Amino acid sequence: MGKQLNKVIKRRRLKAYKDRKKALVKSGAARKVASKSEPKAAKKAAAKKPAVKKAKPVAAPIEEVAAE
Repeated sequence: MGKQLNKVIKRRRLKAYKDRKKALVKSGAARKVASKSEPKAAKKAAAKKPAVKKAKPVAAPIEEVAAE
């Protein structure tokens, strides 16, 4: 039963779509057309900050650890 309902809905949507397109043609409205000649704006790469080096923690000398 659902299949029949889908068929009716699709028909109604298609008819509305065709009506909208006919109205556009009659009004003479210019459609949006992408031009191939215009280059797209190139994105600039973000400048990378230099890596911050962390100071290594000073390990206790081996001699002191062995004495304890």
